[in-house]
Amino acid sequence: MQDLQTLGVGLAIDDFGTGYSSLIHLKQLPLDQLKIDQSFVRDIGSDANDRIIVETIIDMARNLGLEVVAEGVETRQQADFLCAKGCTVLQGYYFSKPCAADVFAEFYRQWQLSS
Repeated sequence: MQDLQTLGVGLAIDDFGTGYSSLIHLKQLPLDQLKIDQSFVRDIGSDANDRIIVETIIDMARNLGLEVVAEGVETRQQADFLCAKGCTVLQGYYFSKPCAADVFAEFYRQWQLSS
């Protein structure tokens, strides 16, 4: 993994907080990103525990120098909360459903023109 990072390949832990994503990986692996699993993002508007978990993951990742990606963002409320807590990358249906590369390229071009 160190060799991959030397080549410029970024490494991320996907679906952090579920399955086999142990805290020890944050210490042992040469990571660039931590991706918060959508199961925590989904209920941040209605579940205080999910809000605390998401906020803690964001704070921990930032303190470790990792970029934070939130998966499964579907509402403005989720996006606003995540941005306010310092999450810099959001992905999910709130922005776009999965699409072909040419459709995405046009979507991105239009977004740049409107910014």
